[in-house]
Amino acid sequence: MLKEVVHARGHPNVAGTHRSTFEVTRDREISAFADCIIAVAADKGAASLEGPLKKAMARDDAFIICTIEAGGFRDTVTGWGSAAMTFTAEDSMVFRVSDYVCGRTVMINADKPAARLDRNLIKALQAENKAKIE
Repeated sequence: MLKEVVHARGHPNVAGTHRSTFEVTRDREISAFADCIIAVAADKGAASLEGPLKKAMARDDAFIICTIEAGGFRDTVTGWGSAAMTFTAEDSMVFRVSDYVCGRTVMINADKPAARLDRNLIKALQAENKAKIE
């Protein structure tokens, strides 16, 4: 099993209310309208993920498990990879409920978007706790 850890932090404007995606960004600041972004100041974007992991995720049969931790709370999201994934975005990574793929996409057909993440985890991210996305 391949694994990679992305370190980030929460932000007071994390809303976690988007109904079809969640995003982790390298940006340090976000507006109150960024309802899909759950963590900022990430140390990696989609393009920065390790080559072997990207190769494994760029398969239609790749089953992906993402764990998000912050402030003592944790949630897990599962979904799929796609042969269409290109991992070209340096600034962010997006996990999608749909099967839409672009350079920021790292998971499709996810079992939950930002709006369905554990609300205690979202509160911990709003309190600017450090975040670990695995």
